[in-house]
Amino acid sequence: MKIHFLYKILFAVVILLSLAFGFYKSTPLYFEIPKGWPKPHYDFKKNPLTEEGFQLGRKLFYDPILSRDNTISCASCHLQATGFTHIDHDLSHGIDGEIGTRNSLALMNLAWSKDFMWDGGVNNLEVQPLNPITSPLEMDETLEHVVQKLLQTQDYPSLFEKAFGTSKITGQLTLKALTQFVVMLQSSNSKYDKVVRKELTFTEQEQKGYDLFKNHCASCHQEPLFSSDKFEYNGLPIDSTLNDIGRMKMTQRKEDSLRFKVPTLRNIQFTFPYMHDGRFKTLTEVVKHYNTLSRNKLLPKELADPMNLSDNERVDIVAFLKTLTDTEFLYNPKYGYSK
Repeated sequence: MKIHFLYKILFAVVILLSLAFGFYKSTPLYFEIPKGWPKPHYDFKKNPLTEEGFQLGRKLFYDPILSRDNTISCASCHLQATGFTHIDHDLSHGIDGEIGTRNSLALMNLAWSKDFMWDGGVNNLEVQPLNPITSPLEMDETLEHVVQKLLQTQDYPSLFEKAFGTSKITGQLTLKALTQFVVMLQSSNSKYDKVVRKELTFTEQEQKGYDLFKNHCASCHQEPLFSSDKFEYNGLPIDSTLNDIGRMKMTQRKEDSLRFKVPTLRNIQFTFPYMHDGRFKTLTEVVKHYNTLSRNKLLPKELADPMNLSDNERVDIVAFLKTLTDTEFLYNPKYGYSK
């Protein structure tokens, strides 16, 4: 009886301590790695996923409180239905009508990325939100002031306590919460994925496009992520207005001039406009660009030889690219707007 009574006391103490430190309410989230996919680069041990952390990050992602004048949220440039990027203009737009210098990258499968931004200026997913928050052309805010604003709200202190066991909001926890949301933006259920899993089959045209893709495109856009996470020069002449030198801006190495991150092609049907400066509006234009590249010593060896695709073959490749559309991802309510 005494031992049983002691167990009751110990159990009560554990519950009280858990409540006091906020652990008791946390609901662990499982990050599923699709079969055949590589191991993610992101270290989940440093930021364990919980339902509460995910929901907090989701709310922050859609909240314009992150910007100086409370008008621009992360979702302003990263819309779910378009692969978490924007489609209504070539370059990102910020507060006060400011226009950025690059097209926003689509947000998906970020757990497998080592570097972020078109030039790789950020190599830690948890730090990446600082770039748009502090950019004068985007949110033009400071993380310190964001924390002050969050502390003055009615709901955020309790949400932080549920997620991290403390109502003391910090910049680090704010970034961790945002990361818990965006790292869960996983797209892996397109028609292509279902064909790989032998649940569906390609049409004749899609299969022809897939075969052409493997011969001409897959060296840079590697399956299953359809990116290499590298930085390459793709033959685009520099925009004389933007004068964007790409990766070289970060490394100061001449060989990195005009090299940009190889973006994922998943959901590419809906992530237009294309390229770092949004210069192409359609996939047909993109394929035509690669098909008409002239020999150039700056090009990577994968693009050294002309593709010489016929009109029908270019159409076939576009047909395959559309099989990378994951409608479940684009319209999943768990990724949508949170009040």
